[in-house]
Amino acid sequence: MVGEAVRRVAPESVEFLFEVSAGASTAAQALRDNHAKNSQVAHALGALGVIPADLRTISVNVHNVYSPVLHPLAAAAGMAQIGQSAPPYSMPMASQPEPQFGAYQARNVVRVTVRDPARAGEVVDAAVRAGAVVGAGFSFHAADETAARRAALEAATRDARSKAEALAAAAGKQIGDPVFISEDMVVSNGAYAALRSAMPLAFGAGTPQTAGELEYYARVSANFRFQ
Repeated sequence: MVGEAVRRVAPESVEFLFEVSAGASTAAQALRDNHAKNSQVAHALGALGVIPADLRTISVNVHNVYSPVLHPLAAAAGMAQIGQSAPPYSMPMASQPEPQFGAYQARNVVRVTVRDPARAGEVVDAAVRAGAVVGAGFSFHAADETAARRAALEAATRDARSKAEALAAAAGKQIGDPVFISEDMVVSNGAYAALRSAMPLAFGAGTPQTAGELEYYARVSANFRFQ
């Protein structure tokens, strides 16, 4: 028997990632500038109620930015070819560009937790205005995800048992102990509603989903002995 259940929970918080980058002629200066820029973003978000504990650095990187520099002989050879005063492909070996250190780029990625999901858009706008680059999507979270998962699994298990009891009664039997049980859980922000809309005969009409709700969809497969 297959039992299904959905539990919907209003999200209590939302998370997203942003990146701050800064460039300079030295790695030390790039890191200092990056730190200052990151502090500027944190200050802007603090005005919207995002506390320092809700800003967690995920990664910090420093990269060399190389800029090719042509040897003077290369430049002269190139100009000669443009002016057609030298035969084509007469550039000497010294014309190969020499890699030189041009600058350093310091980047860090920060995860932001917004305790009021309704203000997530404001927080994103403030971060961008302060110099951050927002990436990836929103991740919504319930206050007690464990309880929501357990409630969905328990309801799906009861659904599977109820179906087994109905079939057993129709056959003049009773169900005994389960001999096999497996479960699947999908947590999404509307995936079940989308499937239900695409395949109403398979999932049923159900209750309309409220925008922003988290859906905990549980599917339990169980085999019972007949007595």
